Amino acid sequence: MKNLSLILIAMLMLSACRKFENSAQNIAIAEGMFEAFNQHDWKKMAAFYADTAEFLDPSFGTEYVKKTPAETASKYKEMQQMFPDIKDDVKSITATGDRVVVEFVSGGSLPDGKKWRLPICTVLTITKGKIVKDATYYDNSH
Repeated sequence: MKNLSLILIAMLMLSACRKFENSAQNIAIAEGMFEAFNQHDWKKMAAFYADTAEFLDPSFGTEYVKKTPAETASKYKEMQQMFPDIKDDVKSITATGDRVVVEFVSGGSLPDGKKWRLPICTVLTITKGKIVKDATYYDNSH
């Protein structure tokens, strides 16, 4: 019985180590994606996503939609044309298993030069080193 307890404890510890390692890798993926965003390297940014990823974003409506990396890069390229200096300021990143929660403030300039800032929270689901789901939440009513 004592040996069984030791085996169970060892298995739990190994499982926790794997989750921590997986979470650290997933944080690095999220950080890389945001770094590419801030460099306006849309192709590099889109490469962090799976061949078909699901997006929940107010700009797409209220349901998940599937997008390819090419479609993702195109969306952000168009956004850069509207806001040439767009940048995301990451405030916090937290990961548990395959989920990474990123709190950030996006900002830039309007065509008239007026500055804007928008607090956003994104929940990324990462599988096999690629973002398969991107659920982004912000208030776009202003």
